[in-house]
Amino acid sequence: MPTRILPAVGDADAVRSLMTLLSQLPDAEPVSPVTDSTQLIDTLGRLAAESIDELPEVVVVHERIGPVPALELIREVALRFPAVGVILVTSDVSAGLFQAAMDYGARGLIALPLGYEELASRVQAVAQWSAGVRRHLGHGGDVFTGVGGTVVTVSGAKGGVGTTLTAIQLALAAQASGRATALVDMDLQTGDIASYLDVQFRRSVVDLAAITDISPRVLADAVFRHDTGLALLLAPGEGERGEEVTDRAARQIVSALRSRYEVVVVDCGAQLGGAGAAAVEMADRALLVTTPDVLAVRGAKRTVRMWDRLQIRKAEETTVVVNRHTRGTEIQPALIQKITGTAVAGIAIPANFKELAGTVDAGRIHELDSRSTVKQALWGLAGELGLVNAPEGDRRSGRFRGDRGPTGSRRRREGGG
Repeated sequence: MPTRILPAVGDADAVRSLMTLLSQLPDAEPVSPVTDSTQLIDTLGRLAAESIDELPEVVVVHERIGPVPALELIREVALRFPAVGVILVTSDVSAGLFQAAMDYGARGLIALPLGYEELASRVQAVAQWSAGVRRHLGHGGDVFTGVGGTVVTVSGAKGGVGTTLTAIQLALAAQASGRATALVDMDLQTGDIASYLDVQFRRSVVDLAAITDISPRVLADAVFRHDTGLALLLAPGEGERGEEVTDRAARQIVSALRSRYEVVVVDCGAQLGGAGAAAVEMADRALLVTTPDVLAVRGAKRTVRMWDRLQIRKAEETTVVVNRHTRGTEIQPALIQKITGTAVAGIAIPANFKELAGTVDAGRIHELDSRSTVKQALWGLAGELGLVNAPEGDRRSGRFRGDRGPTGSRRRREGGG
C-alpha cells in the first residue's frame, strides 16, 4: 500500500523542491500540499471526519510554516491526530532543536537542504511507525477519536455586550446535553466567570502557563469542577498575572483541553492579547458578540478587520452573535452582516435584562429559569453551533438532559431570511 505524504510548506520554492523529491520515493503518494497551519489542521480534520483510514501516514512540516510556529503546529497535530507521523524539515539540526521537536511530538527531523537518501529513510521509518499505531488501534474509531474536542471562542465587540453570559450559557447547554465540557476564562485581566457562577477558587489558568507538558493529572489539578458538571479553568484573581499566559502557553492549554473534553468554550473578553489571539486562531468556531447599536457594531467591524490584518481569523470564518435584539431596533442582523462581512448567527438573543438581574446579582447564572427567553435563545444557539449532543426528538422539542424547560426555538433574522 502506498504511503500518503502531506507536505505543509508555505514557501513556493520549497514546495517544488519537496514535491520533486517525494514523487521519486518508492511507494510514496504525495498529496496536494497545504500552505499554512490552519489549512493543515482543517484538511486533517476533514479527512478524519470521513474515516481514520483517509488520514495520511506522514505529514512533512517545513520550519517556516505559519502563522502558527512549526513546533506548536506539530504539538497540535500530535494531540489531535496521534496516528499521523510528523516530520520537521529545518535548517537547524542542533541537539536542542532535535530534543524540542521530539518533545512536541515529531517522529523525525530532516536537515535542509533536502537530500533524497535522508528523506527516503525518514519517511519510511515514520510510515512504518504510523502503520504500527493504526494496527494497534484496530483501524477503528472507537479507540482513536482523531479530531478531538470542539473549541469555540467567544469575544466581545466591546465591553458590556454580554460576552461572558454567552460563553457560560453555551457551555451549560453543551454539558446538559451530555457532552463533557470545559469553560475557560481567557479574559485574563478582567475575567469574571467565577463571580457569575459563585465559585471560590485557588488555581487558575496561570498555574498552567509555565508547564511545557500538560499531563491529564496536571490539567485536572488546575480545573475546578462546578456543581453543573462544567470543568472551569478560571482567570487569575490578580489581573496583572495574566501577562504570564503567553500565546505559546495558551496554545498548549487549549490543545490539552481539546484532547480531554468534547467541547471547550473560551471566553476571550473584549481586549485582544496574545493568549486570546492564539485561542481565536485555534478555534473551530469563533464567535463575536455585539449589540445592535452603532458603537458596538463599529467595534465588531474594527475587531474583524484587526483579526484579518494580524492573520488571526478571516471575516468569513467569524460568526457574529447579536445580543439584546429587538424587532424595533434600526440595526438588524442582516445589516450587521453586511457591515462586518461575517456570518451572523441565525438566532438573535432578545433584550430582557429583567430575566437575568436576580441570578446575575446572586452570582447564580447557572440557575437561570428555563422559561427565560434569553436562556432559550442561547441554548438554541448552542444547538445551531452543533455543541449539543441530544437525540433528534429532544432537539426538536428544545429539551436537553438535565434541563426542565424549553431551550429555545430558532429565530429568523430580521431581513436576513
